[in-house]
Amino acid sequence: MEPVATNKRQTCQEVMARVKDDHPWFGIEQEYTLLDVDGHPFGWPKQGFPGPQGPYYCAVGTGNVYGREVVEAHYKACIYAGITISGTNAEVMPAQWEYQVGPCEGIKMGDHLWMSRFLLHRVCEDFGVVASFDPKPMNGDWNGAGCHCNYSTEKMRLPGGFDEINNAVEKLSKRHNYHIQAYDPQGGKDNMRRLTGLHETSSIYDFSSGVANRQASIRIPRHVGEEKCGYLEDRRPSSNCDPYTVTEVIARTTILNEEGDVVLKLNC
Repeated sequence: MEPVATNKRQTCQEVMARVKDDHPWFGIEQEYTLLDVDGHPFGWPKQGFPGPQGPYYCAVGTGNVYGREVVEAHYKACIYAGITISGTNAEVMPAQWEYQVGPCEGIKMGDHLWMSRFLLHRVCEDFGVVASFDPKPMNGDWNGAGCHCNYSTEKMRLPGGFDEINNAVEKLSKRHNYHIQAYDPQGGKDNMRRLTGLHETSSIYDFSSGVANRQASIRIPRHVGEEKCGYLEDRRPSSNCDPYTVTEVIARTTILNEEGDVVLKLNC
């Protein structure tokens, strides 16, 4: 029996079985936007827009955050269900939120993130709102939504693991297009609206990396740069990515040492 085309778990499981001795850990930051039933961001003026971005990120207070009751209900549902959820915060665009799942080892990352998404949609039913995973739900001077993937192997986490992190970054740099193609369900076309080099993103066409650089493809957290061990953050995956595909290709490139890039066909 052949798996259906949308079942990305099978190949991910095969890869994770091959790399299990490296103990790959993943932690994914899932961003999403709450919408009213008319498709307009929840809490936004119906005939206009809220004030410019700035006061909404990790904010508190009426007028700064929209939908916290939904966020907290989802968080509790995930805990009750056994999802490895580890945090949540309001994002840069009002009505945009993020929650973090992980660290999870191997195939568990995809399992836990998919179930967390299911629970989010289910909770939103109870509040009469919609959760959108569109990577750029609002055009203009508004941040998009990503699904940043934090990643490490056992060697990266041990003292002196910074060399292993740099080696992984070097391997990722040589397969930028291959990863872009895997990081959204449309082969990069969804992410093209988000990865513009603006709004805390890198350019979809260029690979970059750096310590504490929020506009890089791969960010090395500041404390990792100081402690010389830890993990890296791939900021390219879109909010609607398949976590099985994302974690699979990262393992293929950085652990199995697969090589070869592709040509992006984003304007077709």
